Amino acid sequence: MSRQPAKTPAALGFRMPAEWEPQAAVWLSWPHRRATWPGYFRFIPPAFARFVAAISRFEDVYINAATPLQASARRWCSSVGADLSRVTFYDHATNDAWCRDHGPIFVKHRRTGEVAITDWRYTAWGGKYPPFESDDRIPMRVAASLGRRRFAQAMVLEGGSIEVNGRGLLLTSEQCLLNPNRNPGLSRTEIERNLRAYLGVKTILWAGEGIVGDDTDGHIDDLARFFKTDGIVAVTESNHRHANYGILADLHERLEGFRTAAGRRFEIIRLPMPRPFGFAGAKVPASYANFLLINGAVLVPTFRQPKIDAFACGILGECFPGREVVPLDCYHLIWGLGSLHCLSQQQPA
Repeated sequence: MSRQPAKTPAALGFRMPAEWEPQAAVWLSWPHRRATWPGYFRFIPPAFARFVAAISRFEDVYINAATPLQASARRWCSSVGADLSRVTFYDHATNDAWCRDHGPIFVKHRRTGEVAITDWRYTAWGGKYPPFESDDRIPMRVAASLGRRRFAQAMVLEGGSIEVNGRGLLLTSEQCLLNPNRNPGLSRTEIERNLRAYLGVKTILWAGEGIVGDDTDGHIDDLARFFKTDGIVAVTESNHRHANYGILADLHERLEGFRTAAGRRFEIIRLPMPRPFGFAGAKVPASYANFLLINGAVLVPTFRQPKIDAFACGILGECFPGREVVPLDCYHLIWGLGSLHCLSQQQPA
């Protein structure tokens, strides 16, 4: 049976909203896979619960969690002061916690305001971390639970690999979307066609490679994010000897060459990188670009580097005036090779 609808979301009038547009809720998937945080898992439930609590100050939180996990998850959330009246658990079994990538990618109708779900194939970043079948079913289960229209697409796509400005532009990376471990049978042209047809975008802006240690093969949400329709905030590295220096120099060269729909240059804001840290000779992909926008706030990952953490929070506060800047300690979460944005997926209002 074909997974292609008779008419694509874009043809029907749907588009993917920008993250700063009004949200109904943020979706999360409760962490339970110990192998994702080897030797550190005991720190993860309380850290994740603090993330839930921070979101619940501003909007609803919907959590994918199989029923046996829910009592413990609820206790953790309660213990750190989450507003449980704003937290809803859904009996949706998962393999792992990275809801940005396995969760639904929501689209909204331009005229009616209907919110629907696009459901892409999920393979745990090119088959790196099986099993992932339960994660791949999450968009279908969310659509059923919410009673939302669902548009299924056979292409592999993770939410962290794309960034939209809500006005027709999509930012992504060649290392990820053109990687043979994702869609070896699709050309760049075919991938772009699917993005346009399902997310309602018009122009695809291609970055190159991702930061060192990123096992997702260059997700854009560790590199560069729109902070307004004609503005991009992007990480940078000033140390010429750092492994990320050339990668991020190429990123900024490309960003300077991009143009808005009106043909103008983007306003580019530079965001620092935290000092490298890791284990067993490998570096974790810590990045302040992995922030999450919610109603009234920007949640910023911090890495126990007070001066750089504060500097990054200040920059993001200037990017999003009128929003409260909420720093969240992600020192332990990042050992799983992702942080706030990777763990979440917003549902438009």
